[in-house]
Amino acid sequence: MATIEMEKPHSIGKDGARKKAEELADRMKEKIGIEWAWAGDSIKFEAKSGAAKGAKGRVDVTDSKIRVEVDLPLMLRPLKGMVESRIKEKLDTL
Repeated sequence: MATIEMEKPHSIGKDGARKKAEELADRMKEKIGIEWAWAGDSIKFEAKSGAAKGAKGRVDVTDSKIRVEVDLPLMLRPLKGMVESRIKEKLDTL
């Protein structure tokens, strides 16, 4: 699998970052149908169907940064650059 890894520092505290991460996960659930759940300070997600089928990953939240890791299945590997730029855009926006 092609892996995307990205970190973004923040200054909104862990609770604020958790809230933003959850908002992002909810949007992704609406748009591409991911299933997600909290596991400690991490959101683990997976797309079991739809256009992103097979993609999975996690969002780790700390007091000072958010780290995103996404594993793309074979069919989505050609779109890695686009997916990376969308993740960066969403992190910058949030």
